[in-house]
Amino acid sequence: MARLFGTDGVRGLANGLLTAELALQLAQAAAVVLGHERAANGTRPRAVVARDPRASGEFIAAAVEAGLSSSGIDVYDAGVLPTPAAAYLIADLDADFGVMISASHNPAPDNGIKFFARGGQKLPDEVEDAIEAQLGKEPSRPVGGDVGRIQRFSDAEDRYIVHLLGTLPHRLEGLKVVLDCAHGAASGCSPQVFSSAGAEVVVIGAEPDGLNINDGVGSTHLGQLKEAVVKHGADFGIAHDGDADRCLAVDHEGNEVDGDQIMAILALALKKSGKLKDDVLVATVMSNLGLKIALREAGITIRETAVGTGTSWRQCATAASALAESSRAT
Repeated sequence: MARLFGTDGVRGLANGLLTAELALQLAQAAAVVLGHERAANGTRPRAVVARDPRASGEFIAAAVEAGLSSSGIDVYDAGVLPTPAAAYLIADLDADFGVMISASHNPAPDNGIKFFARGGQKLPDEVEDAIEAQLGKEPSRPVGGDVGRIQRFSDAEDRYIVHLLGTLPHRLEGLKVVLDCAHGAASGCSPQVFSSAGAEVVVIGAEPDGLNINDGVGSTHLGQLKEAVVKHGADFGIAHDGDADRCLAVDHEGNEVDGDQIMAILALALKKSGKLKDDVLVATVMSNLGLKIALREAGITIRETAVGTGTSWRQCATAASALAESSRAT
């Protein structure tokens, strides 16, 4: 039998491979594997659940939360938020684990379930295997006051926005940016963050209806972003994917700036300011040879990891902040 977990959780056609029944069973299995430590100490385990705006995310989230709470896990429903927000909030809340329901850049009929460990960390393969093995076993079935409770995580987006703004070394006044939110999870918080940081913001692809996520917009479809940047005379543009855990950019002429180029900009700027720790950039094995050569010539070492792809909102926002500082210097 093929392994249920792929490189980024369990993903497939919603109501095809990924049914409500499977979502509930996965949540019950994860509750045993990921919630055992706090339960063993006699306290109620806690989990954060977030999703992108796909229509199927509504019933999958309901099934996941039912599976967790029926297994004795207190659930904090964060609603529609980017994947990095879910990871941050797990750590900020000191939750035992978390769940993100999204199929990233895939079309709207697909969906996925991704589990995070304590601290918002990616699960090791062996832990995913343990969850999969638990699927065939009897779930935990507490009764009475021992069942988990579900509550709305009402300030989840605000906490994440405050966190992001706190990471920026410089304000973005004087910059005009076009944001393509892919009709996805970034549609609410990304424009707000850039505006709060001082940038003039033009927004496209930020009207999610549950069915239009990634449909001709976002990081896999840069045409509209390129046109908007040139039309509005913006300094740059950023395209998120559906769950906003990666982005691509375009410059003021509408030329694509890919993830490797963004990382190079960041690494070189941080080294110049003396803030690049140990003169090391951590990149994935998917990064190209050109990045390695360029940074090696600048005295920067690349350490490769097989985990993760793309470039996050925080990387793009930090690059924008560096650009703002550069503009002031000239």
